[in-house]
Amino acid sequence: MEQIEIMARGLRFPEGPVALADGSVALVEIARGTVSRVAPDGSITVIAETGGGPNGLAVGPDGAYYLCNNGGFEWVEREGLTLPVAQAKNYTGGRIERVDPASGAVTMLYDRCGERRLRGPNDIVFDREGGFYFTDLGKVRAEDRDHGGVYYARADGSFITEIAYPVLTPNGIGLSPDGKTVYVAETETARLWAFDLEAPGMARKVRFPLSPHGGRLVAGLPGFQRFDSLAVMASGNVAVATLNTGYITEIAPDGAVVRQMKMPEAYPTNICFGGADLRTAYITLSGTGQLATMTWPEPGLALAFGR
Repeated sequence: MEQIEIMARGLRFPEGPVALADGSVALVEIARGTVSRVAPDGSITVIAETGGGPNGLAVGPDGAYYLCNNGGFEWVEREGLTLPVAQAKNYTGGRIERVDPASGAVTMLYDRCGERRLRGPNDIVFDREGGFYFTDLGKVRAEDRDHGGVYYARADGSFITEIAYPVLTPNGIGLSPDGKTVYVAETETARLWAFDLEAPGMARKVRFPLSPHGGRLVAGLPGFQRFDSLAVMASGNVAVATLNTGYITEIAPDGAVVRQMKMPEAYPTNICFGGADLRTAYITLSGTGQLATMTWPEPGLALAFGR
């Protein structure tokens, strides 16, 4: 394990970290229903109360935060960990929201794509044209589950389109350095998929039976491992938070596993990069409610907006 420092404790299942220019980190607390800010000294301030299940977070072209809200989970405490287990009893649906970081005002942008309701929006990334790709993980209940999907939308709420559907538990999402490939991590299969883009919001599909949904398989991990969110490196490698075994797994575009960094718990869920050289990794240790930081061997990719 590399040297890991804990920047903040007492968070309620943190995810979606976004490194800010002043050294603070914006993130969500899913179990608390908030978008929050962690200052460099570890103090925590609530930016907005969204309710439901705030999940993925990104800075848009207007400086606002754009949020995947999964609609909420039921929670259990197990062996010192706080864990989501099923769809919340008060669940009414998933949505994409815009959050004003100054006032905390929350505006709903999308709750459906055409006739299909969003079930559990999870992670989000902006392209340099100002649109965004996002995953919908679906929802799990005691005896059935909803399919997930991958979508593209405009930040002004005027347009949303399907990239792939159905997908089994699509979670982390990111863009290659040239913006021509969308990477999607699939939770329950621990597979990393790529969708090669012909234009913003338009993917070139791989036909069945070579792909179940049109994506191109990049890599898959053996054993009972699960993928959560991801971040793309400046090199083009993809760093994927890996559940159960508790690693950040860095995967090259050709599918080779470059490195695995061991984390201090089994539920590292998200990673983002900040600092002057983009080599400071911020990692959410969600089960124990911590935000960790460490120096990564190589720089992360600068995002389209923010900082």
